[in-house]
Amino acid sequence: MVKLDSKVPAGPIEEKWTNHIFNMKLVSPANKRKYDIIVVGTGLAGASAAATLGELGYNVKAFTFHDSARRAHSIAAQGGINAAKNYQNDGDSVFRLFYDTIKGGDFRSREANVYRLAEVSGNIIDQCVAQGVPFAREYGGTLANRSFGGALVSRTFYAKGQTGQQLLLGAYSAMNRQINLGKVKLYSRREMLDLVVVDGVARGIVVRNLITGEIEKYSAHAVVLATGGYSNVFFLSTNAMNSNATAIWRAHKKGAAFANPCFTQIHPTCLPVHGEGQSKLTLMSESLRNDGRIWVSKIKGDKRHPNDIPEEERDYYLERKYPSYGNLSPRDISSRSAKEVVDEGRGAQGQEAVYLDFRDAIKRLGKKVIEERYGNLFEIYQTITGENPYEVPMKIYPAPHYTMGGLWVDYNLMSTIPGLFVAGEANFSDHGANRLGASALMQGLADGYFVLPYTIGNYLASEKPELVKTSHPEFDRAEENLKNMINKLLSIKGKRTVDSIHKELGRIMWNKVGMSRNEKGLKEAIEEIKTLREEFWKNVNVVGKNEDVNQCLERAGRVADYLELGELMARDALNRNESCGAHFREEYQTEEGEALRNDEEYAYVAAWVFKELGDWELVKEPLEFENIQLATRSYK
Repeated sequence: MVKLDSKVPAGPIEEKWTNHIFNMKLVSPANKRKYDIIVVGTGLAGASAAATLGELGYNVKAFTFHDSARRAHSIAAQGGINAAKNYQNDGDSVFRLFYDTIKGGDFRSREANVYRLAEVSGNIIDQCVAQGVPFAREYGGTLANRSFGGALVSRTFYAKGQTGQQLLLGAYSAMNRQINLGKVKLYSRREMLDLVVVDGVARGIVVRNLITGEIEKYSAHAVVLATGGYSNVFFLSTNAMNSNATAIWRAHKKGAAFANPCFTQIHPTCLPVHGEGQSKLTLMSESLRNDGRIWVSKIKGDKRHPNDIPEEERDYYLERKYPSYGNLSPRDISSRSAKEVVDEGRGAQGQEAVYLDFRDAIKRLGKKVIEERYGNLFEIYQTITGENPYEVPMKIYPAPHYTMGGLWVDYNLMSTIPGLFVAGEANFSDHGANRLGASALMQGLADGYFVLPYTIGNYLASEKPELVKTSHPEFDRAEENLKNMINKLLSIKGKRTVDSIHKELGRIMWNKVGMSRNEKGLKEAIEEIKTLREEFWKNVNVVGKNEDVNQCLERAGRVADYLELGELMARDALNRNESCGAHFREEYQTEEGEALRNDEEYAYVAAWVFKELGDWELVKEPLEFENIQLATRSYK
C-alpha cells in the first residue's frame, strides 16, 4: 500500500519554507553539471523550471509536442497573475492571499503549500519585470492591479488581455538563453507516452517523434512533468485541442497517485456553444467581470434584444445573491448561478447564455478606458460572434476550464514515485476544490522559478541517483509496450472516428460529471464510460500509419487515456459524499442552494493508486487547518 508523506516542515507557517530551504541539502556548483534533468512541457511551469535549472548549471532536456515552446497553452491565459504586493494599499498581504486561496478552494487544499505560494508570489512579479514583461502601469509608473473573483482587494497584475502570452515570452526567452549556452536542449515535436521506472524510481521517459513516428528513449537523474490539466476529457473545453492528460496518466499507471480527479473547474465567462461541429470553446477573461455586469431577464422565455429590455426587468443575479462580491464571486459559484437562471428558462434570448454588459462602465469611464483595459478581448468577441460588445452585451456561459486535481505531490512537489516531480496544473497541490482567477499563472511560475530548483537539488544531493542507460531492460520494455499499443490502434480499422467517441465521452462527462453531480448520474456515467471504452477498442478507426505525421493516431492515444481517466473522475465524485467548491453533489446543498461540506468525513486529499483498469485503491491525506479556521464559505 502506498503511504502518503506530505513532508511538510515543522514550525510556524510563516517560517516553514525559509527553514526548509536552509535545511535542504545542496548540490555544489561543480557537481550540478553532472546531473541530467528531464522537463516535459514548456508552458509557464515547464519553461520557468527548465530556464532556472539550466541557469543553476544542471543539464536539462526539455520536451514539447509543439513545433515551438511558445505554443504552450499558457499563452492563452488572459486576465492576469496574482501577487500579494499590496500596491493599492487596500489591505492585501501574504496572509490575506493565503486566506483567500484556502477559502476559494473551499478548505480542501494543504495549508503549507498554499502559504508558500502566497509567500513567493511577490518574487514572481519582480522576476517577470526584470525579464521585460510589459505589465500595465498606472499614470505614475507603478504597476497596475485589478480585481479578480474571490477577493476584495486588487492584487492581479496584467498585460491587457494577454498576460499569459507575455509571461510565457519571458520564461521562453530565459529558457532560450540556456539553450544558447548549451545547458538546455529542446526536443520539439515529441510527445511523452510513458515514464520509465527502475527499482521504484523515475529514471527517464519514452516519447514518440511526431514527425517520423520513431519511438525515442531518454534517461535522466530526475523527471519533471509540467504538462497541464485534463479538461479536454469533456471534449469541449477552453483548453487548446492538443492539451491532454497522457503524460500524467501514463505516470499514474506506473505508480504515481492521482489526487482529487473530480475537482474540475467550470469557468463562468466563456462563449456559448454554437454548433455540433465545434471543436473547442473560447474563454473570455474573468477580468471582464471587473467592469461588466452579469444579468438575465426577469421574464422567462424573453426573446427580446437585450438593449430593448428595460433596467427594471433585468436581474443582476450575482449582485442580488452575493452583494459583497457581486460579479466577482468565485468561479464555481458564478457558474452554478448561471446554470440556475438558464434552467429556470431565463437564458439570454432563450439560449444557454447570460449577458455580460459594459453599458454602465462605458457611461461611467468612457469607451477609451474600457478599450485600453480590454480592447483585444472585445476584438476576439466581435471576430467570433459578429456583434460589437461596446454596443450589445456579450453572451457568456460556463465551460470546462481548469483542473484542480492532478498527480499527488508532497511539499517538495515530488510524486509518490521518487525522482518524479510534478509542476503547475499537472499537480494537485495548491487550489483545493476551486481555483481563484489569476492563480494558475502564479502557481506555474512559483513552482518553476522558486520551488523546484531547491527541492530537486535536495533530492539529488540526498539520494545521489545513478544515471540509468537507455539500454536498460525497462526502457526496452516500455518501448515494446508502446509499439504494441500503436499497432493495436492502427489495426482495429473499425467504423467510428476518434472524435465521435471523444464527443460521446464528453457528453457523458458534461451531463453527469460536470457542473453538478448526483449518485444516480455518477453510477450511470461509470457504466457508460466502461461500455464506450469497449466500443473504442473494438470499433475505432485510426487512419494512416505510424511512420509519418499522424494526428489521428495522436488523438487516439489521448482519447484512450481519457476513457480511463473519466471513469476515475466519476468514481472520485461518487466517493465524495459532500459538496465543496466545484464539486457540487446535488444531494448535499444548503437550503439556499450552496455547497454543503462534510468536514468530519471528507477533509482529506483523495489520492487514487492504480492497480488495474477499473480498480483503484483510495489513500487519504488528512487536511489539517492550524492557521485558518474551518468555516462555511460565504461571499454574501
